[in-house]
Amino acid sequence: MPDHAQKRFALDLSAVCQGKDPFSKFKHIAGSVGQEAIELIENRRPAFRTVYVVKFENMVYILHSFTKTTNGVDRKAMETAKKRYKAMIEEISP
Repeated sequence: MPDHAQKRFALDLSAVCQGKDPFSKFKHIAGSVGQEAIELIENRRPAFRTVYVVKFENMVYILHSFTKTTNGVDRKAMETAKKRYKAMIEEISP
């Protein structure tokens, strides 16, 4: 991911850590990834995405960042985020 996208998402995640909404567009994707999963959206050519989860033991977990290559849902990227979500749940569960 190029510098400008990394910096943009870093600012977004910093805001989230402070209890604020991200500056970038975002959408909740709980149904496709897991509870409390949010996708940050940077629409350019190419487009970039970061999927994260907040509110688990006061932590923000970045599940996946990627360059979006399709017009629809990037199923491979969402599957990666879903697998990482499951691994995160296993790690934080007592």
